Amino acid sequence: MGLRPSNSNKKEQKVLYDYQQRDIDKIFSRLNKFPVKYNLLYQLPTGGGKTVVFSEIVRRYIESTKKKVIVLTHRIELCGQTSKMLTDFGVKNKIINSAVKELDDQNQYMCFVAMVETLNNRLNDDHLKLDNIGMVIIDEAHYNSFRKLFRFFKNCFILGVTATPLSSNMKLPMKDNYNELIVGDTISVLIKSGFLAKPVIYSYDVGLGALKIGMNGDYTVKSSEDLYTNTVMQDKLLRAYEERSKGKKTLIFNNGINTSIYVYETLKKAGYPIRHLDNTNSKQEREDILAWFKTTDDAILTSVSILTTGFDEPTVECIILNRATKSLTLYFQMIGRGSRILPTKSEFLILDLGNNTARFGLWNADVDWQSIFKSPDFYYDSLVGDEEIERNFKYVLPEELRKEFSKSSNIDFDIEEEYAKTKRYGYRSLTVLENSIEQHAKMCVKNSEDVFDARILSKLLDQDIEYRVRRYSYCISKSTKNYRDWLEEDYKRKLRSKISQLFM
Repeated sequence: MGLRPSNSNKKEQKVLYDYQQRDIDKIFSRLNKFPVKYNLLYQLPTGGGKTVVFSEIVRRYIESTKKKVIVLTHRIELCGQTSKMLTDFGVKNKIINSAVKELDDQNQYMCFVAMVETLNNRLNDDHLKLDNIGMVIIDEAHYNSFRKLFRFFKNCFILGVTATPLSSNMKLPMKDNYNELIVGDTISVLIKSGFLAKPVIYSYDVGLGALKIGMNGDYTVKSSEDLYTNTVMQDKLLRAYEERSKGKKTLIFNNGINTSIYVYETLKKAGYPIRHLDNTNSKQEREDILAWFKTTDDAILTSVSILTTGFDEPTVECIILNRATKSLTLYFQMIGRGSRILPTKSEFLILDLGNNTARFGLWNADVDWQSIFKSPDFYYDSLVGDEEIERNFKYVLPEELRKEFSKSSNIDFDIEEEYAKTKRYGYRSLTVLENSIEQHAKMCVKNSEDVFDARILSKLLDQDIEYRVRRYSYCISKSTKNYRDWLEEDYKRKLRSKISQLFM
């Protein structure tokens, strides 16, 4: 969490890292200058210890001002974790949850932790009257649900804390609610300093043309499930896992419960230890599943977005993004679940099956958060579109598969160059795919003992075939999904036939 025990004999005293202390000093400089009616936003990457930072702020603020603090969260699990951290810092606090109707004992506490909806209901119903509140801290401040509470704390210093200072609703930018943004150390700096694990990233070519964007600006669950539950995508996920993550503790994120269940069935059928978790599981089931995941070395946990916040399991070795998202926040949250370090863990894997890395950039690349905070519209407009991502993607045969074709010196095939030749010499455009099939067939035959081995090898080329067919469809300006699917099936059928001919 970014802290280590102090050598002092003083019980519960915590010592912060230099970067955390530096950020705290910056925040207190604003507090001293603007003690009331000032909204400050603070950014620190997931794993950098945001809860540690604001817990120390609470302790120092109460000690120096004798005023009370409220910490707001958006999930019940975060309430408990926050309360425990505050207690570790010597801050006596009380959780305001659904069971708390009145605060007759509020004079016994200087700090309260509350779910935003619960506190909003109590304040609107006049059931609670909070005295002497000087500061309000908002965890995961990019969620817009907190805005409704600002009117109750007009004379307070409000501190929003987030890893991604970009509103969850593009129509409600954070700059409208916060006066200023303070940016902490970047992910790359925290990696270099040994506070976060280094990512090793693999991206897989995925056609997202069938996905639809919903009212919230992200891909709809229905269109995502239609894509990610099909056989092609399930096979792609299984192959990605077996190529890169087999035997590693793996967390898989999906967009939709049905997709996660499909993933569970696919990997279970393949003989791998896997569990499925979503928000319909009971509290006991959730605890049992997470306990199993923690203690099982090669465990796979497939879920929907339930584990993006409030979940900290440092032993995670691989994150699989089995979904596409338009949300920069969600992108950082999902990957951040694998970034915790251990003495035996300095790296972790990211397998991207949603073109997310191409859309947002590398997770550990530096981000100009100040510009995003000040001009979120410009940021959204500058995002690379799915069609452009697909056009720019270049498939490279994975090293493990390349070994299967070790007797072939050349495995590359430039679809665009071949298509240009057909135009130059007046050939049929389908000559491009015929020549591609010829090359694939020779690769399979040269690296096999018989026709049966060659056909088995041909199945390893499915992703290369998909990529070549897509490039061809771009060349002829006919790239509907149905047409590409037909071309792929026709390609594979002709490939099997060509292999048989070459063995005659």
